[in-house]
Amino acid sequence: MKFYSKEFKEEVIQKIKSTGKPASKVAEEYGINVKNVYNWLRTGAFKDASILEIGKLRRENQELLEIIGRLTVSLSKREKKQYGKYGKTN
Repeated sequence: MKFYSKEFKEEVIQKIKSTGKPASKVAEEYGINVKNVYNWLRTGAFKDASILEIGKLRRENQELLEIIGRLTVSLSKREKKQYGKYGKTN
């Protein structure tokens, strides 16, 4: 069994927390088994027990921002088509 220092564990967990990347991607980047990361989170090795939830919320937030962007562009195109290049004319 391989031993990981507290500093290493903190670095991995911080990477998940700060980037919102899935634990599996971060584990792959560090060349460690994702089960180790989940164990560190589950066993309360760190006080912030909601790290996975934070990552999930960040990903969902990014998806929502992308949807809003697409809808904004679509609406803008529709308005230009309906009202012309310079907006409503009286």
